Amino acid sequence: MSLNRRNALKNIIAGTAAIGVSSGLTALAAEQPDVNKTEALKGNINHAVCRWCFSTLDVETLCTEAKNIGIKGIDLVGPKDWPILKKHGLVSTMCNGAEINLVDGFNDKQFHETLIKNYSAMIPLIAQAGYKNLICFSGNRRGKDDETGWNNCVEGLKQLMPLAEKHGVVLVMELLNSKINHKDYQCDKTAWGVELCKRLGSENFKLLYDIYHMQIDEGDVIRTIKENHQYIAHYHTAGVPGRNEIDESQELYYPAIMKAIAETGFKGYVAQEFIPKNADKLGSLKKAIAICDI
Repeated sequence: MSLNRRNALKNIIAGTAAIGVSSGLTALAAEQPDVNKTEALKGNINHAVCRWCFSTLDVETLCTEAKNIGIKGIDLVGPKDWPILKKHGLVSTMCNGAEINLVDGFNDKQFHETLIKNYSAMIPLIAQAGYKNLICFSGNRRGKDDETGWNNCVEGLKQLMPLAEKHGVVLVMELLNSKINHKDYQCDKTAWGVELCKRLGSENFKLLYDIYHMQIDEGDVIRTIKENHQYIAHYHTAGVPGRNEIDESQELYYPAIMKAIAETGFKGYVAQEFIPKNADKLGSLKKAIAICDI
């Protein structure tokens, strides 16, 4: 069954306890960091975590646990939760709440009036709170070719760019796979998103490069990041296949990906967006941060 933000909570099934380390580990697993170590994080990656993946915890608890791990911010929380984040000294690393949903986006003119109203109201709030990133979506194709999608997105987003630039807020369009999780989504390839960035020509519009989604739809993750990093404001993680833990059970080697991201000079945030299947969900989060802390 396809998992996404809309149905994740009801489909998360508690998994078995994490398997202990044994002498029979493969060479790849042996290279994974020792998650039981308690040293401070290295500081080469700014770590965050997506709220929706740990929705069994209240925001207060998630903030407390995230802070203890060394995480700097929480992704995908709206204004009502910002005071809790501030209380714990955490950042709202990718704000949300202005979008309609994932399928009705800027590539369709019928949604422009609502989107422009929503984003025009949210942008000043984000700036007032001292935050920077606000997520947005292309929406589904619904038969539109690339050119129509680009033109419609430009028409809608250009109306918001002056306000975003005035307040120092970046509208960040997420790259989502259209193969498994988000059928018909238009911004499903890095090249599509990069072309939109070029057409808008503003530093206040960039991409959210979701490593999980782009591994599914195009692969070639490290080279793509290195060649397009100037258009990327934010990263998400998850294991492939399955969207679960980013440990040795999946096909991506996250330490190498994080190293490539750091080498581009990236100073933004990398947010964990995997759906934990292990019983110790916070243990899985701690391990993910250790894996990515290059």
